[in-house]
Parts: sequence; C-alpha cells; structure tokens
Amino acid sequence: MITKIVIIVIYLAVIFYLGFKGWQSTKKSTDYMLAGRQMNPFIMAMSYGATFVSTSAIIGFGGAAGLFGFPLLWLTLATIVIGVFIAMVFFGKRTRRMGLALESHTFPELLGRRYDSRFIQGFAGGIIFLFIPIYAAAVLIGISRMMEISFGIPYGAALIIISLILALYVVTGGMKAVMYTDAFQGVIMAVMMLILVISTYVMLGGVTEAHQALTDMVNLMPEKLVKGGMIGWTQGTRFGTPLWLVIYTTIVYGVGVGVLAQPQLAVRFMTVPSDRELNRAVLYGGIFIPLMTGVAFTVGALSNAVFYKSVGKISIAVAGGNMDKIIPMYIEQMMPPWFSSLFLLAMLAAGMSTLSSQYHVGGTALGRDFFERFVKVSSEKSVKITRIGVSITLLAAIAWAWVLPPSIIARATAFFFGLCAASFLPIYLLGLYWKGMTKKAAKVSLVGGFSASMFWLLFVHAKEAVPIGLCQTLFGQPTLVTNATKGSWIWLLQWVDPNVVALPISLLLAIGVSFITTKIDKEHLKLCWSNI
Repeated sequence: MITKIVIIVIYLAVIFYLGFKGWQSTKKSTDYMLAGRQMNPFIMAMSYGATFVSTSAIIGFGGAAGLFGFPLLWLTLATIVIGVFIAMVFFGKRTRRMGLALESHTFPELLGRRYDSRFIQGFAGGIIFLFIPIYAAAVLIGISRMMEISFGIPYGAALIIISLILALYVVTGGMKAVMYTDAFQGVIMAVMMLILVISTYVMLGGVTEAHQALTDMVNLMPEKLVKGGMIGWTQGTRFGTPLWLVIYTTIVYGVGVGVLAQPQLAVRFMTVPSDRELNRAVLYGGIFIPLMTGVAFTVGALSNAVFYKSVGKISIAVAGGNMDKIIPMYIEQMMPPWFSSLFLLAMLAAGMSTLSSQYHVGGTALGRDFFERFVKVSSEKSVKITRIGVSITLLAAIAWAWVLPPSIIARATAFFFGLCAASFLPIYLLGLYWKGMTKKAAKVSLVGGFSASMFWLLFVHAKEAVPIGLCQTLFGQPTLVTNATKGSWIWLLQWVDPNVVALPISLLLAIGVSFITTKIDKEHLKLCWSNI
C-alpha cells in the first residue's frame, strides 16, 4: 500500500508540474483552446491516442472482451484504419487547414464558420455540453473502479478524489496543460500494456497454448450468453443474433465510425503547425492506439483462461457479474503486486488524459460555442465562462458516474460516439470535401441526425429505452418492437444501435437538401478553401 501511495505521489507531482507549465504559457484564448497551434507531432499523436484510448477502452471494453471474447478485436482494426489513418490523413489535414483559414478554435466553431451559421455552432456546442458528461462518466467509472479494488476505498470516495485532482490542472491550464500531461500519460500506458500482454501469455504457456486453452473452454460459456448468440470466446457469435448485433452494430460500428466525429479528438488536428506533423503523427498513433486496444481486448478475453486455471471460475463470475470489474480484478489478483501499483498509475494516466480533454471540450462548448458565438458575449468573458463550463461538466460527470448501473462503461462510450457520428459526421465530412453542401442542408442534417438517434435510443434500442421508460409510459411497452414476432427482423431491431439508422438518415438529409436549397456564397467558400 505504501509503495502505491509513493508512486502515485511522484506521478501527481509530474502531472501538476506539466499543468503548471501549461498554465504559465497560456496567455490568450488560442493558447487555452488550441495550445497556440504549435504542438509537435509526438505530443499531438500521444494526446490524441491517450484521449481516444482511456479507461473506457481498457477497463470497459477490456471487460466486454472478457464477456464476448476475441470478436472485439474487430474494433482494434477499426481504430487502426478509421481512427488513425482515415482520421489523420483524410480528416486531419483538411481540418487543420480549414480551421486555420476560418480562425476556428473548437470543433463546433469549425462547423459553424464553415457554414457561416451561429445556429450550427450553438446547437453543436449544446449537444456536446449536455452529453459529453455521460462519456466522461464512463471514463470516471473505469478509474474509480480500479482505485476501489486496488486501494479498497469506497467507490464514491474514489470518484471525488479523481475529480478534484483533474479540476486543479484542467480548469487553469487549458489545452497546453491537457496535451503535455496526455503525452506523459500515454508513454506510461504503452509500457504497462506491453508488460500486461506478455505476462498474460507467459502465465498461459505461450500464444498458441493460451488461445487453445480459451477455445477449449467453450462449454463454460454462460447459458444466457449462449441463448443470445454466443458460441465461444474465440469462436464468436452466430450471425444475426442479438449479441451479434450488440458486438458489431454498437461496439465495432458505433465506436469505430464514431471516432471520426469526436470533438475532443478533432480539435487536436488544429493544434499542429503544418501537415508534416500530422503525417508523422500517423506513425505514432498507428503504433500507440492499436497497442492499447489490442492488448486490452486480448487480455480481457484471455482473462477467462487465466482465472479458470487459477480459481476455477470465468471472468464475469470472478467480477460478481459486473464486467467493469473484470480488468481491475485480473490486475489485482493475477498480476504481481509491483505491477498492480504501476498499472493503477497507467489507469490514472488513461482516465485523467481522457477526462481532462472531455472536461475541456465541455467547457469550450459552453463558453466559446454557445455564449461567445450564439449569445455574443466578449472573448474575455467567454474564457471565464469556459472555465465555469469545465466545472459544470466535471460535476455532471460525477453525478452520472454515481447513478449509472454496473457494466455500463462500454455502453455509455458507444452512446456518445454514435450520437456524435449521427449529428456531426455528415456535415463535417461533406463540409471538408464538397463545396455544394448548403447551410440549410447542414442545419437539417444536424438536427435530423440528432433527432433520429435520440428517437431510436428512447423508443427502439432496448438497452436505453427500457431503463429510461419513456416508451413504456407513452405506448405501454418497453420498446416499439418488443411485441413483434420473436426472432423476426423487426423484433431484432431492439438490439440494433441507433447509429446504424441515424447516420444514414443524417447523410441522406445533408445530400438531398443540398440539391434543393441555395448554395453558399462563393466568396465564403473561397475563404474556406483558401488553404486547401
């Protein structure tokens, strides 16, 4: 215990030093929101990766892999192809260039200025400010669960401790403090994950032996999961079953595509001085992000074999039915004591890097995007409001983390990724590449995608519709498709992620309305494309 405390104190000392360094060099709004647009590629890539891959990925999705097995590795492939290569090469360069031409400081501001629309910036900022606390709560739950199991302190106390630490350097230091600490934390995460995966394979006698042992455990798959479509941890699921839909529409598709429209990631493209830094960042990110997700998902699945070999139980049984506890329990019980201390440090790094960015984006969405642009307060006042917004986002995340049910991390993350994709991705992508995209089409797409996503979530997708209960109140049934013939395609819709429906609707609205509405002024388009 003393060793853990000493290591954490040293770690926090470095974090606060980097936060202080960021605070010293934060003189104006560009410094606070975009780190002065002068970040080097390594820091940008590590910050992007550490923000993308947080405790929600390692604890939440790692725990989901403990339940569903190796099919989650398809999400790792998606992070490489979509989250790194497509994001940085096809989105990152144009985002940086257009953001510079339009003097944009935030993701909603980029969208608003691209379409010359206060409404778009204000509405996008409102979505982010209202819903990013749910995603932040997922990350906060992950690190709090790790601290709960490692230190034996109450879960609620862990929530408060982590939040207070974050508040000290995010509210004051801005984007520079966030990115400096992200890079430092990313290095710690990479080292710990390498040790974790190597140790896991050693415990099981090697790569081939480990995978064979997990394959041979097929008869231990819980009956409830088998009924839902699971075959085995290495064999995957039967096509078209409820769990197949959960894995591939919510986890792989929802998160894999949703990463392209994440405001806290997109804004990082605008922090580097040139395309050269983005090209270099592809290499760093292409190694770091798959290392993080690949290891988490592999170890999560293999934890079943390690636990069964050691205590005669599969992972979800050891975790007491809460998959958010699988990775923390595995680290604490199966790994050496010295490693659990260092891994706790890595999880602090993962959680704090993402949370700091989420709080920062939530604050700028309120201060810069809503109040400065929509309400039209002064720039000086907006920075003050931004700091207040960070505090509100932090408090909202604590509240959500307190009330959300067990095994929620992966689901809450997928919800925010999917909502962002449906709301922002079509107007973001078309805004970067198509001059024919109109202001009215962007508004319709934004509102339509958001509305479609929320409708599906409240009335069709069982994971949210059932606990929220609005559909039950209005229509007398848990979802609109619950009473359909069991096994029919209509009945299966309750497991289809909202993003599968809402994103195509948003894209069709963007393209269709653009053909029948007034084009954007040519001079404005010339400004948008001046650096492209």
